[in-house]
Amino acid sequence: MRGQVICRGLPGSWVNGWLAGIGATVLCPGIRLGWTEDRTPRAALSSTDGDPVELLAAAWPTRAALGELPVAEEWAQTPRMERKVSVESFSARVRVARAHPASWTLSSTMTDLHVAADGQVAHAPFDPAGPGSIRWLHDRLLRVHRQVRRSAGWPGPSPRRLDRSLQGTARRVQGSGLGFDITRLASQADETVKRVEPVVEVLAFFGLALFPLRGTGTDARLRGAVQSSALQRGWSRENDRRELCFSWPAWRASLDAAAIDALLDLWSPNRSNWALLGIHSAWRTLRYRPRATADPTRGFGSERL
Repeated sequence: MRGQVICRGLPGSWVNGWLAGIGATVLCPGIRLGWTEDRTPRAALSSTDGDPVELLAAAWPTRAALGELPVAEEWAQTPRMERKVSVESFSARVRVARAHPASWTLSSTMTDLHVAADGQVAHAPFDPAGPGSIRWLHDRLLRVHRQVRRSAGWPGPSPRRLDRSLQGTARRVQGSGLGFDITRLASQADETVKRVEPVVEVLAFFGLALFPLRGTGTDARLRGAVQSSALQRGWSRENDRRELCFSWPAWRASLDAAAIDALLDLWSPNRSNWALLGIHSAWRTLRYRPRATADPTRGFGSERL
């Protein structure tokens, strides 16, 4: 192992931090991810190609690259896609994006394998609706990306700037990020606005590459199909809880994106194969409880399994 960094700012219990660790392996294929065995496991990024923080800084996406992602509202002469996406618009976009290396940005946010009661394609739990002009996940990504300033000689932040975020010492910025980090929310006693860690938010978006959204080919407008739903990888309905719940593990080995993908296929939240797979900790989501009927706020906290 040539280089390793323990990321104190990416605890495994924080779903955005966990997704960010995976996102680092997606954004930079030379990086591998494992988790420390502390009481609160932390992401351990490593690489045989050099310093993982420098590699990540070199691989940081530009604004132009993000603008060309297939999930953008307007893309490659295909029909415009707003928050409510028709089956026809989605299908046209998918046909053109099929060979694109970032086609996962569509399959990890939407699916036409489940049509909602309003006739629109289903959105993933990690693609929550936002208010006003930030309804679209891609818009939120661009906003938070702009809050990570470019450093001289680098396509994005310098390794030193990235390291501050990975260690949890960088200053948080105003905004909602991708829209599902519960730590962005202030308490009712606070007067501060929502704040997020922009580097973590960008990395978490790329972590979604391993979490496709699937359905059963049902149309909720048809009788009997309304009970069906589309589920994003890792989400399920548990017997003791009525709402959807996401579960995720921490593992000992240093794994690249392909190996993490395989592990997520094999692991079980019920502990049956944790020892075999080198998993030592796991969590599940706790949803933000709205304060009023019309409260649109979304957020996912965690509890240990």
